[in-house]
Amino acid sequence: MADHNNLIITKLTSQLECLTSLASLLEEELTVIASRKGNGLKEIATKKTPFLSKLNILDKELNKLITSNDELSVESQDLIKQVRQQLVLCKKQNDVNAHAAHHAQLSVKQLKDILIGAPTTTMAYDQAGSAVNSENSLVRNLKA
Repeated sequence: MADHNNLIITKLTSQLECLTSLASLLEEELTVIASRKGNGLKEIATKKTPFLSKLNILDKELNKLITSNDELSVESQDLIKQVRQQLVLCKKQNDVNAHAAHHAQLSVKQLKDILIGAPTTTMAYDQAGSAVNSENSLVRNLKA
C-alpha cells in the first residue's frame, strides 16, 4: 500500500506543478490581453495546451488511484488541498482573463465603429428631464 500512496503523491506533485505553470501562463496571458498583442495570445494558447492535456490525464489517473485506495496518507491529503487551492486560483485568473478579453474586444469594436462612421446612439436628457436617444456621427464618409 505504501507504493500505492507513493504513486498518488508523485502524480499529485506533478499535477500541482502543472497547475502552478498554468497559473503563471494565465498571468502572462492577462498582460498580453492588456497589451492587445494577438500573436502573443496564440503563443500562450500553444503553451497552455500541453499543460491542460497533462492535467486531464493526471486527473483521470488520480481518480482511479484514489478510488481504489483505502486510506490516503497525510501527505496525499495535504497535496490534494494544495492542488484544489491552485485550481481555484487558475479558475479565478481565467475568469479575469475572459472578462479582460471581452472588454478589449468591445473597445476594438467601438473604435472600429467610430472610424467607419457607424451610427451610434447615446442617451441624453432634454430640458424636461425626459430621456432622449440621439445619433452621434463623429466620423462620416471617412476616406482613408
